[in-house]
Amino acid sequence: MTNITGKHITILGAVRSGIAAAKLAKQMGAIPFVSDYSSVLSSVPELDELGIAYELGGHTEKVFNCNFIITSPGIPSDASVISKAKDSGLKIISEIEFASWFCKGSVIAITGSNGKTTTTTLCNHTLNYCDIKTYSAGNIGVAFSEIVLDVKEDEYVALEVSSFQLDFIDSFKPKYAVVLNITPDHLDRYDNNFDKYAESKLKINANQNSDDFIIYNIDDEYLSKSKLANGKQIKFSLKSLEEGVFVENNNFNFNTENKNEIICATKVLQIKGEHNQYNAMAVMAVAKLIGIENKKIAEAFSTFKGVEHRLELVRILNGVQFINDSKATNVNSVWYALRSFQNPIRLILGGKDKGNDYNSIKELVSDNVKKIYAIGSSSEIILRFFEGIVETKKMNSFEEAVNTAFEDAVDEEVVLLSPACASFDMFKNYEERGNEFKQLVMKLSQ
Repeated sequence: MTNITGKHITILGAVRSGIAAAKLAKQMGAIPFVSDYSSVLSSVPELDELGIAYELGGHTEKVFNCNFIITSPGIPSDASVISKAKDSGLKIISEIEFASWFCKGSVIAITGSNGKTTTTTLCNHTLNYCDIKTYSAGNIGVAFSEIVLDVKEDEYVALEVSSFQLDFIDSFKPKYAVVLNITPDHLDRYDNNFDKYAESKLKINANQNSDDFIIYNIDDEYLSKSKLANGKQIKFSLKSLEEGVFVENNNFNFNTENKNEIICATKVLQIKGEHNQYNAMAVMAVAKLIGIENKKIAEAFSTFKGVEHRLELVRILNGVQFINDSKATNVNSVWYALRSFQNPIRLILGGKDKGNDYNSIKELVSDNVKKIYAIGSSSEIILRFFEGIVETKKMNSFEEAVNTAFEDAVDEEVVLLSPACASFDMFKNYEERGNEFKQLVMKLSQ
């Protein structure tokens, strides 16, 4: 455990992870100072109660009067305050790096372009179901700093980590590192350079050693060619493997040098879709390495109902399924969503564009989608791209998109919200977008 008593620490960002880091810093004897560029907040009651100093509406020179800086994932790595701190020679770390200094338990860090939340939630559910005390934290909702001091030596943390959080790690070293996939996403934050984005993801493996495990999807085009030099490699695949977790004859299998075994039938998994089989295999690998019996893994999987805003069935009205996939904030997520339904789809697509390339879903859209309802600031981009491929109409509002899709839909069709874009042009986050979709759907009448 690192001694930070008396250290002056600046935390950039007065939101969830920043507030949690400030609280942890104070609890460990440091002197935190929080700085937030946004002028939306007028005060932060949680910091006031603890007597933690802060500033809002801009970063002043006070930011640099510290021993090191903790940055929130929402702050771009090329932000002027970050650049200036680097030029000043100040050490900059992420909140997950900071919290890891004080973690006594084992960290299961899960990253990837898609599936992080489902996999983290399933991992947390499975281990706790099997009487292994596990906390869920990170990019999933609860900051790592918020729970880290509660974690005992024989306990686990299922930690969802984004590339932004991995950008500023130093010694962060998970016992189990899981990489689900790496496909283009957030390229606006990485100079439209896919390799830079992918390299950030693979930092999850940077500090591991021979006592640790790197669990990854060998079917992923980028990962299949990547050098993951640190930790013991555990692969997972939808095709047979000599070693690792894989699907064969509708069963999940686990092969090692010493033993080949069937874990359970794929039908045990309640969440559907090829992508969820990948997510499940990642969790199976962790569970088997920890020593959980196959029967218990199967029981845990059979009781897992999925994650809100991820291919969530909202309602069936007049034979039309309404599916909330608001968490699909990149094109690859939409690719999986479109492959998850046999019925014709009416697709609500759009939001804040992140440098999307829609070519990967062009064929699926042509084959499976009856009409696209384009929303948000990217609607014109979507209209231009899908012209001549499928009927596409620009919507004036989110409500209009939902209502028009319902008016157009017929029995056995699917109205799918799977935006491929961030929500920030219309909503606070993807959760708010998904909740609004559900509310609008529930207002519809026959």
